[in-house]
Amino acid sequence: MNSSSLSLPPSFDLSPKPAPTSSIGGWLRILHRVNPVLSWTGWLHVALLGVALVLLPLDARLVTGALVWLKPIKFCLSVLAFVWTLGWLLADLPAPAQRGVRRVSRVVAVCMVAEIACIVLQAARGTSSHYNIATPLDGLVFNLMGVAIMVNTGATIAAVYLGWRYRPHGPAGYVWGVRLGLLLFLVGSVLGGMMIHLNQHTVGAPDGGTGLPGLGWSTRAGDLRIAHFLGMHALQVVPLLGWWLSRRLPRRAALLTWLGALLYAGLVALLFAQALQGQPVVKL
Repeated sequence: MNSSSLSLPPSFDLSPKPAPTSSIGGWLRILHRVNPVLSWTGWLHVALLGVALVLLPLDARLVTGALVWLKPIKFCLSVLAFVWTLGWLLADLPAPAQRGVRRVSRVVAVCMVAEIACIVLQAARGTSSHYNIATPLDGLVFNLMGVAIMVNTGATIAAVYLGWRYRPHGPAGYVWGVRLGLLLFLVGSVLGGMMIHLNQHTVGAPDGGTGLPGLGWSTRAGDLRIAHFLGMHALQVVPLLGWWLSRRLPRRAALLTWLGALLYAGLVALLFAQALQGQPVVKL
């Protein structure tokens, strides 16, 4: 990012990010300055997370064997990590890329708000939000979520393009961490399409039943959510790897970041193939 960005609208202050601070509040203030759209989207999910956490012990209804407010909690955390990480990473792109960043941010914000609204609505109704077409309303909600995810995938493709077309600010290891992290995140998003195709996330058994504590991943059949989860969180893991390697081994950081990303991609592919064969990652 460079100083020419100061001539752009103040809602997207594109001057270089200040030196990182150890204060979480400092990081969040920087994020809000460089990308207020995704910052506010994240705070909305923080608020919804608080509501769901309050309701969790008060509502004993079960959906696919889990407490009804557990899914909104998981999705609030996942979306929160996604939008805040994406906002931070895209802020490191140079000024010519920031018009595209603003567009991507707005589309992502709308899609994520639409998705969490559907999930919270269905939780309040005591039914499943995913793969549920039991009634016309359920089908409408599920289709709306599908459209939101498709549009968000398109926005992610645009973000990947921006990250590879323009060089992010920072050392080589971090630059490749951002680019490869965005790419693997896109792959993880696409893997979720297999769950839509099957109309469930478990392979070899119905959804629900015995699963890993807290995560719910099946311990008796294949579960496509595991590869999907790891692929999505490449957005955090790979840039952090590139940043760490740039500090520790600056001369080899780019090469090692590529190697780490390839190993990570291999793990995602292995877990995806294992799930398709109906094998649980842990059998209990």
